[in-house]
Amino acid sequence: MKSPWIWLVVLWIGVDAWLARWWWERRREQRAEVHILGAARRYEMDPALVKAVVWRESRFHEDARGTSGEVGLMQVGALAAREWAEAEKMAGFQHLDLLDPARNALAGTWYLARLLRRYPQTDNPVAYALADYNAGRVNVLRWLKGPAATNSTAFLEAMDFPTTRRYVESVLERRAEYQGMFPRPGQ
Repeated sequence: MKSPWIWLVVLWIGVDAWLARWWWERRREQRAEVHILGAARRYEMDPALVKAVVWRESRFHEDARGTSGEVGLMQVGALAAREWAEAEKMAGFQHLDLLDPARNALAGTWYLARLLRRYPQTDNPVAYALADYNAGRVNVLRWLKGPAATNSTAFLEAMDFPTTRRYVESVLERRAEYQGMFPRPGQ
């Protein structure tokens, strides 16, 4: 007769743990949104896109570190960080300065905006920029052959990195989910 009570206690603990984790993750996401909005405004970017990249890159963990030395919310690498710091005329900048979430969001958003400007001739520059952000320019140039040079569907099919294709698709899906969360420019 005691076993039904044990299962209720276990269920209660499980639900409580799930709610605590959900609350903590939502809180982390809300803290990141301040930095995402600031960076998106500064570089005239879609905040839903920036937030989707942050979600995919770090799941809103400010101190995330990648296997190739990328750091922070947007997993910014050393080269992109240095390019951003030079463009912003920041003396004494160090890559690990990007563990600060505000700086990281600025650097990552600046870099993403720069990548978007590379593909104006395409039907969906965002797909190309995301592939570039994830796999690098050298790989994107390999995939830009024939119809893939301007057609994002053909471009995704031309990718021989399934992980990059999934990366692009997941960020685009998450961006669509975030679209209604942010005010449109001028509102």
